[in-house]
Amino acid sequence: MADREFVQKWIEKAKQDFDYASLSLDEEFEYFPQICWHFQQAAEKYLKTYIVAYDLEFRKIYDLAALINICGKKDPTFNLLLESCKHLQRYYIETRYPVVWEIKWKREDAINAKEAAKEITDFVKERIALFNV
Repeated sequence: MADREFVQKWIEKAKQDFDYASLSLDEEFEYFPQICWHFQQAAEKYLKTYIVAYDLEFRKIYDLAALINICGKKDPTFNLLLESCKHLQRYYIETRYPVVWEIKWKREDAINAKEAAKEITDFVKERIALFNV
């Protein structure tokens, strides 16, 4: 198993993304692409936290479904998160760069992104509770 302090650092980074997006949503900022992206980032970091915690194959990838596959090697129930991952994945690229197929994200999209990220967050936290983090 990994070093508890290192796992804690991953959790802190993931929590910062989630909290930042949540606060921005609560304050009614209309930067919905950025808010959605931070929820995607939170989910990505929580999945990587699990990977680090259990010394699974760590790869510098950003595809949430691929991260689920890695986590699923230890705990197949991670497959239950695939729909939430698919939902969040669309916010990774399309929110970061100007694109010709511009998409107008709305508050509802950000709320749905938060729900998907929270599902992943809670799921991972429950499974790394033994680290007392």
